[in-house]
Amino acid sequence: MVELYNLDLFELGKRASEIREKLYGRKIFFNINRHINPSNICKDVCKFCAFSAHRKNPNPYTLTIEECVEIAKEVYLKGAKEVHIVSAHNPEVGYEYYMNIVKSIKKTLPDIHIKAFTAAEVNFLSEISGKRYEKVLDDMIEAGVDSMPGGGAEIFDEGIRNKICKGKVSSEDWLKIHELWHKRGKKSNATMLFGHIENRYHRIDHMIRLKKLQDKTGGFNSFIPLVYQKKNNFLNVKDFLTGVEILKTVAISRIILDNIPHIKAYWPTFTLNLALVAGEYGADDIDGTIQRESIQSSAGADSRNGLDMEELIFQIKDAGFIPVLRDSLYNEIKVYK
Repeated sequence: MVELYNLDLFELGKRASEIREKLYGRKIFFNINRHINPSNICKDVCKFCAFSAHRKNPNPYTLTIEECVEIAKEVYLKGAKEVHIVSAHNPEVGYEYYMNIVKSIKKTLPDIHIKAFTAAEVNFLSEISGKRYEKVLDDMIEAGVDSMPGGGAEIFDEGIRNKICKGKVSSEDWLKIHELWHKRGKKSNATMLFGHIENRYHRIDHMIRLKKLQDKTGGFNSFIPLVYQKKNNFLNVKDFLTGVEILKTVAISRIILDNIPHIKAYWPTFTLNLALVAGEYGADDIDGTIQRESIQSSAGADSRNGLDMEELIFQIKDAGFIPVLRDSLYNEIKVYK
């Protein structure tokens, strides 16, 4: 399947667009959401990361549970349907800190969808608590987690992982955690970080592993190819991806991952303009308003303060698509024609 990259860009786009338009026509999905990043203090030192507190980010912080609740309340009153909670792996705060963030938000805002804790965080919580993955996931559900984000996948090839995120959850355990989550009747997303030291073979291998798990569980809502951001980290990648290579990767993901419903061009790593172009190459979702985002913006993405919803709707329409406000599980809330 690596040979797909040798096809002409427009041929790939045509194939991918045919698939997405059969599924969704000209719709582009988005949601009203807010990212909450409780802490940037991390036991891991991933070479691609500019978010965690280290010598390139000398400003460590940890939000209190009350501060997390206040953020959620503020954005809920502004119409947010989802809070997306991803933190660094902070060994100083303990297992209950993470669970109590979710419990407190859900107690205060029982209607809001909480997407929380990547498989890498589940692995970390298992390590610091001595609890099996199954117990951590059950505790998450009891606390009020509704779905899981797809972060921590990076690239599944262990040789690459050893170079860019040694000590983080293994690819095998990442897949195992999502399988266990799906078996509990819950949905999650899947990501792939590309454009650093991996090659095309590694990307295809990554997609095929996700495809196999999706065949088994059907639990992934969307696949999110994340474009590597090159500032303020330790990989020192000199050659940044071209737009052509990014769009080819989106199109190929739509072609290969025919069993995952949605392909998301996550605008903080694509830029909004390229994310909208990706709509012509198989993507049907660009995430949401976000309102505030700390992880990708620390590495150079223009996403720290999110997007205004009216501007987002205008830009989607201007690109020739139909904006569709969705909830976290892709139920349509409003179509803006």
